[in-house]
Amino acid sequence: MKKNYIFTNKKHSNRAIMATILGIISLISLGVVLFMTYRRDGEAANGYGFTGLLAAVYSMVGLGLGVVTFRDKNYYRLFPVLGTVLNLAALGGISLILYMGAKL
Repeated sequence: MKKNYIFTNKKHSNRAIMATILGIISLISLGVVLFMTYRRDGEAANGYGFTGLLAAVYSMVGLGLGVVTFRDKNYYRLFPVLGTVLNLAALGGISLILYMGAKL
């Protein structure tokens, strides 16, 4: 029985991990804001708009970190891809909220 070992010097990027964390924070904060607005029968408080704006800023920063790290070949791909996808989902959610708000 032959064992194949692959030794590599790749590691996880701190920027990509931060991008993933920012994406999770953005999605959770948007989910909480939507839930709280739903519980108030669609009446959003002023702080909810600020939370949405902060989530958008976090998502843009996280997307930038994820894309920059994604282009580097010396790192594993898990966290750059995960961070990019999560931040794109958060930005898509924010865009959908703004679109639906403009339609009403």
